[in-house]
Amino acid sequence: MTNVFDTLKERGFIAQCTNEAELRELFDKERVTFYIGFDPTADSLHAGHFIALMAMAHMQRAGHRPICLVGGGTGTIGDPTGRTDMRKMLTDDDIAHNCECFKKQIARFIDFRDDKAIMVDNGEWLRKLNYIDLLRDVGACFTVNRMLAAECYKQRWEKGLTFLEFNYMVMQAYDFLELNRRYGCKLEMGGDDQWSNIIAGVELNRRKNNTTVYGLTNQLLTKSDGKKMGKTAGGALWLDADKTSPYEFYQYWRNVDDADVKKCLSLLTFLPMDEVRRLSAMEGAEINQAKTVLAYEVTKIVHGEAAAQQAKESAETMFGGSGAAGSSIPEIRAASGRKLLDVLTEGKVFASKGEGRRLILQNGLSLNDVKVGDADYVLSDSDFQQGTAIVRKGKKKYFRLVTN
Repeated sequence: MTNVFDTLKERGFIAQCTNEAELRELFDKERVTFYIGFDPTADSLHAGHFIALMAMAHMQRAGHRPICLVGGGTGTIGDPTGRTDMRKMLTDDDIAHNCECFKKQIARFIDFRDDKAIMVDNGEWLRKLNYIDLLRDVGACFTVNRMLAAECYKQRWEKGLTFLEFNYMVMQAYDFLELNRRYGCKLEMGGDDQWSNIIAGVELNRRKNNTTVYGLTNQLLTKSDGKKMGKTAGGALWLDADKTSPYEFYQYWRNVDDADVKKCLSLLTFLPMDEVRRLSAMEGAEINQAKTVLAYEVTKIVHGEAAAQQAKESAETMFGGSGAAGSSIPEIRAASGRKLLDVLTEGKVFASKGEGRRLILQNGLSLNDVKVGDADYVLSDSDFQQGTAIVRKGKKKYFRLVTN
């Protein structure tokens, strides 16, 4: 049987690892209990979490046991990683609600039957900790200069890092210690921006329990130009169908850049790598076949086969020259990098920019069947499928944006 480390490596998941040779050997020797944490900063997981869920699914398929950790405790502080300002403080009710939403979504990806996986909330232990006891128990295991050297804190140092957020690394490290004590957890996984926090947990286990545990980070979901994936005209690309419709979700992946097709097929589908290589090797107009497969497979994983098929059929109707968005609707010249409002005003869709802004504020404008919430939205390459995007004004008026 293929070692799961090799599977993750071949598909491009692995960014950093504390001890590759030892961890790979461990995967061969035993069923490894590992964990990934999800802080409840919203009531839905988003595309950025999707890659972590896929890594977890590959691990489970190889026979290892996931611990899905929702941050009912860490969510009270908020991870400063990647932030230029302090996160909004959530109420206990918000945190509890968001954790329940996460649990339902994660269960679509991970099999929790027969002890194949565990779902826990770190609020169970973090909220019970006595501050002085915590300082005496683990405080001496952390040096301030080592913590300040971490990238997550360095980015915030000049603008101001609160003492509240400074404790986040300690709390995440303590999670790993607690999970090792309770469940024999030997591996923490997460995005590569979590490397410093994961290392802190590995070190805390070593210093407190003389226990060898491991850390492994996956690549972040970024485009070929280094920018994060998962932004749409309506905001974040959510995994909740009520926040991002299956059609919108499908269209996002159908419109990824050609250069990102192989990465997305490798990381976000279960297609065999031979098939991934075949599809991603397509060139010219043929690459659109690969994008269609990508969009269908990803939507099927997140929303189910029926929703994926419906989204695929809707897209084919919308862009295939039939239905309401067929060849008879008006065409407007457009280009990536231009404001949508400017393009539509010049194309006589609106009599004035003021009219356009009012309609957008009233949720009366859609781009590729996604409500446009920002009057200053700028068109990007991902908005155009084969050089075309569809705008709907109100309920019945359609316009085709074309780039060539």
